[in-house]
Amino acid sequence: MGITSDKEIVRQVVGQCVANGLKHVVCSPGSRNAPFVIAFDEHPEVKCYVVHDERSAGFFALGMAQQLNEPVAVLCTSGSATVNYFPAVSEAYYQCVPLVVITADRPFEWVDQGDGQTIVQRDIFGKHVRYSCDFSERMTDEDGVWYINRELATAFDLGNGVWKGPFHINIGLKEPLYGTEELIDVTVRRISTERGRFTLSNTQKQRLERQLSGTKKLILVGQHRPDDALLHQLAAFSDDSSVAVLVENTSNQQHDRFVHCIDRALNSITPEELAEFAPDILITVGGAIVSKRIKAFLRNNKPVEHWKVGYEFPYMDTYQSLTHSWQCDAADFFRELNGLHFHRNQNSFGAKWRQKDLISKDKLPDFFKTVEHSDISVFEAVLGTLPNGVHLHMSNSSVIRYCQLFDPIRTVRYWSNRGTSGIDGSTSTAVGAAVSTGDQAHVLITGDISFFYDSNALWNRYLPSNLRIILINNNGGGIFRIIPGPSGTKQGKEYFEAYHEQNAEKICQAFNVRYIKADSRSNMDDILTELYVADPSGRPVLLEIFTPREVNDRELDNFFKALR
Repeated sequence: MGITSDKEIVRQVVGQCVANGLKHVVCSPGSRNAPFVIAFDEHPEVKCYVVHDERSAGFFALGMAQQLNEPVAVLCTSGSATVNYFPAVSEAYYQCVPLVVITADRPFEWVDQGDGQTIVQRDIFGKHVRYSCDFSERMTDEDGVWYINRELATAFDLGNGVWKGPFHINIGLKEPLYGTEELIDVTVRRISTERGRFTLSNTQKQRLERQLSGTKKLILVGQHRPDDALLHQLAAFSDDSSVAVLVENTSNQQHDRFVHCIDRALNSITPEELAEFAPDILITVGGAIVSKRIKAFLRNNKPVEHWKVGYEFPYMDTYQSLTHSWQCDAADFFRELNGLHFHRNQNSFGAKWRQKDLISKDKLPDFFKTVEHSDISVFEAVLGTLPNGVHLHMSNSSVIRYCQLFDPIRTVRYWSNRGTSGIDGSTSTAVGAAVSTGDQAHVLITGDISFFYDSNALWNRYLPSNLRIILINNNGGGIFRIIPGPSGTKQGKEYFEAYHEQNAEKICQAFNVRYIKADSRSNMDDILTELYVADPSGRPVLLEIFTPREVNDRELDNFFKALR
């Protein structure tokens, strides 16, 4: 037998977490959380990691949970350390990732009494968690143990069920904190919600057959995990000229009949053609959509019916037209639709969407023959040289938008923090993801502001050799030269772009990351090949590519003009 904390409440919480499938805990150093650090680290079924910066630790754990598709915990001491988890918690909430937030607290009687590292931690994450538990060290009698076990079983079922998300476990602990005793088994319980396979009633089938016959149908898939069952059903449903399936790279759904570059296709639709491309029925699946253009298009050309499919956020009305919320698995829903008997191929709606996408794609080679070295040319080169089978992590703002202008690669899996779409934590998330799947290659494409903001992502001893970072440095927030408004103000360069002249070389030296750089197209191709060669010392590698800020927005504008 091993050892554990000598605190009964710690043994109960740890035992219950492990019984509900928790295998990975990301700890940040502190004193108040010492009993949990000892108990988790000594537990034979748990692997612990140390990440000093709680803000980075939250996203590190988020990246692990993304890849493993299972609960991963973060653990911190009391006080402001807890608040540093909030960015990752909000991202996990809207991305539906089972992040377990365990915070050690001071005894409740000392809150607001001037005691050190003591703030109001109970329910601190408010509505951004699926469940919240608050425990006192006094809960050691029979009823207390029953309450702890019941609450944790509920939290894991809600946070790791069909609608996943973060949940918070807050525990008040008294000193002394470092005592240990022999590990013994604790009585644990689990609660699971049983659901059957989704099927349509006869009445529903008859109604849907009437609605689907002869109408223009648009399927829009947002951020989604790779899902072969869903892909198979979507492909079958799209074998109908009246169906258009629009996806983004983050949808991880790729097929020859799908439109993969939404903005590229929309850019080719003239104002006179808009009505032809507006759907009668909109069916949405998955999480966030990157394209602002498709949001504006659907809000201005509202469908008669909007069916949202999935358990998560069932009443989210992004396009101001929601009529039905189907709370079920998306693959099951389309399997049922594929079994219906309705009139297919009665219009060319889907064919028209695919034609626009193909015509735009055919114009790309001529544009890239003459384009200057700029962000758009760098993305064309970087995405064109990705190795097969990698996980591609895309930071937010301009990076994710540029990536959506290029067709996805069949063997690549796409990830991005599109829950809240913040720039913070992109690097930490990629590091955690790479650590959790050490036998697979991970590539992060990031902008300079996002990278420097999250440079503490490199401050841990787990940086894996399977990670490559491509940092595109255009001396500021390039997104503010692209979107309308900021560039027309006198504050644009200083306050919105936040112009700077920094580079990442010294940061890489500090954290033992191999650094290489490129500043022109002529030397970039060879360097991109070098990027994926294994470093002899097993370090991750960062490639910094410098682009001219005064050229980038002009060439992007030329890109869209060329497609028209």
